[in-house]
Amino acid sequence: MVINTNTSAQSAANQLSQSSAMLAKSLARLSSGSKITSPADDSAGLAVSMKLGAQISRISAAQNNVGNAISFNQTQDGYLSKVNDALNRMSELSVLSQDATKTDADRSLYNTEFSTLGTYINDVKTKDFNGVSLFAGSALSVTSDSDGNTFSSTGVNLGAATYSTAASSTIDTVAHAATALTNIKLAITQLATDRASIGSNIESLGYYNDQLSSLSNNLSAAKSRITDVDVAQESTTYARNNILVQSGTAMLAQANSLPQSVLKLIG
Repeated sequence: MVINTNTSAQSAANQLSQSSAMLAKSLARLSSGSKITSPADDSAGLAVSMKLGAQISRISAAQNNVGNAISFNQTQDGYLSKVNDALNRMSELSVLSQDATKTDADRSLYNTEFSTLGTYINDVKTKDFNGVSLFAGSALSVTSDSDGNTFSSTGVNLGAATYSTAASSTIDTVAHAATALTNIKLAITQLATDRASIGSNIESLGYYNDQLSSLSNNLSAAKSRITDVDVAQESTTYARNNILVQSGTAMLAQANSLPQSVLKLIG
């Protein structure tokens, strides 16, 4: 039996130190909700989770871009539905002005309403969405994924000759009314094409939005499996380590008291 070197106490202290470290790690995991509280816990897992987290953030940004593009196209279609109403009424007025029982004075009254509707169409082409022209005819390059790839959203040009010619027509005479009707019919045909393009844009963007949402959910689940702590399992580990710390503390106290038995030999 020796006094200077208490190997039992050293061994107990070493075990207690290890148990305390494991207890602290379990406590950190439970309090943070993450099983990677430091790079040393899982260096490879940490690297993968960081890349997944960055991709999820980019996907969220892409979803915002797609959502704004859908709103842009919906706003376009809202205006064009009213332009459609205006053109329909203008075509009706063009036919009414060709009535042989009407005088030029009557046609002048029809022309007043006709011109007002044409002014409305010319006004709509100047509208914008957050400072971006709605009807300049330019295609929008919409970010469609986390890598910055884009979808080209077809533009609508209300300043095209088909629309401007129809809007500037007159129906103050039978001949002018006949010409105006031809122009209005061409504009209605063009409008039908443009609204179909907008509908296609909205449908395609909806698919991209659904795809991004699904991808985000799947990546979040993958990241969760790497980083999120299993509370039930970690609670069990915490309880085990807590018992080890308590028993280790008690055994260290016992080991430290062993040299006192030497006094009995001396005495």
